[in-house]
Amino acid sequence: MLYRNIEEEINAYLKIMPVVLITGARQSGKTTLVEALIESKKIPLYTFDDEFTLANASRDPSGWLKSLPKPVAIDEVQRVKEIFLPIKQDVDQNREPGRYILTGSANPLLLPNLSDSLAGRMGIINMYPFSQGELSKIKETFTTYIFGDQIDPQDKIGPFSKEDLHSTILKGGFPPVHSFQEPLDVRRWIHSYLQTMMQKDIRDLSNIEGLREFPRLFQLLATRSAQLLNISEMSRSLGMVHATLNRYLHLLETLFFIHLVPAWYSNLGKRITKGPKIHVCDTAIICDLIGLDHKRLIQDPQITGQLLETFVFLELLKQKSWSPFPFNIYHFRDGNYEVDLVLEKPDGTIIGIEIKTAHNLRSDDWKGLNYLKKLAPNQFKRGIVLHSGDQVQRLSDDIWAFPIQSLWHPFQNRSDMHEQD
Repeated sequence: MLYRNIEEEINAYLKIMPVVLITGARQSGKTTLVEALIESKKIPLYTFDDEFTLANASRDPSGWLKSLPKPVAIDEVQRVKEIFLPIKQDVDQNREPGRYILTGSANPLLLPNLSDSLAGRMGIINMYPFSQGELSKIKETFTTYIFGDQIDPQDKIGPFSKEDLHSTILKGGFPPVHSFQEPLDVRRWIHSYLQTMMQKDIRDLSNIEGLREFPRLFQLLATRSAQLLNISEMSRSLGMVHATLNRYLHLLETLFFIHLVPAWYSNLGKRITKGPKIHVCDTAIICDLIGLDHKRLIQDPQITGQLLETFVFLELLKQKSWSPFPFNIYHFRDGNYEVDLVLEKPDGTIIGIEIKTAHNLRSDDWKGLNYLKKLAPNQFKRGIVLHSGDQVQRLSDDIWAFPIQSLWHPFQNRSDMHEQD
């Protein structure tokens, strides 16, 4: 089993919290990781994907929970929403850390009834499909490096060809597909994955009957990844009323199928743009839904650019989950100026990131970063242009070009990069 970079964070929570909930998309590796964590401790694992266990727990959540030895691990906990109150009652009597290890394929922060009863008692950790660093057995430090005080243009970044990039995008990050050799097997797995979402996860969390609408919605979302979310336009395309579409999107966000990236605000509180950007959870899913292959990626630079932006966003989102300091991810747009991603620390320090498919850059490629710096000079740390080159280069005083593969390059740890807020 490949080491998951989030494991250290999970163990830290298990030492201080009576309940630890590991959330993430189905098939992102939560159960496998929990099995490895509890194996030496002889902690039993129960899964609500087992119909017998699900039926017993649903019939009498309190009685079923009392019958279990503690500590205990429960998988896919969102399938029995009523289990959270008995867990609260139990941990109020025994606050021993690590008493419950839970996994869930739904975000409890978007389902308040699931988590409100455990406020202050439960640590929530987001887990995502494999990062490129995990696949290379590296714990990425890219965000730590770019927020640090020094950038070294002599850093040697390993090669990463256009063919490597296309293969990476087409395969995505879900653990099961990385044992497949044939693209057709990846497609079969994705079809099964989406079917499971519709038949199990969506039904579990809602009373939606019109599941026939979701294949079209999935396809439309795949074409809109890395774009501003335009509810009116999507509603017209699908022939669906706004309220229904909003409900479906909220459900898919809850199931980690989509991620909404909010607009960045300036220091004065001015909102630059109201709409969030949307990103689908995995590039392989996007490619399958749109019908993309190596040839199409070569021929269509626009769609490749969209996929690359989603790929970079997802890699940074994964790194955020184990970062030694907190940061949030935004996008920025003001008139003709935009920056694909803005990373912001709690003290207001920001880094702008532009993503380009080109090997050679032009000054226009970082005009949005220059504008962001002018707008927020006291917050702007530096700008980064991620591109298809192979060297770290200074473009101006605090604008740098980095190869895409820098995201998982093993940058040297330096003391000035590990200051936490």
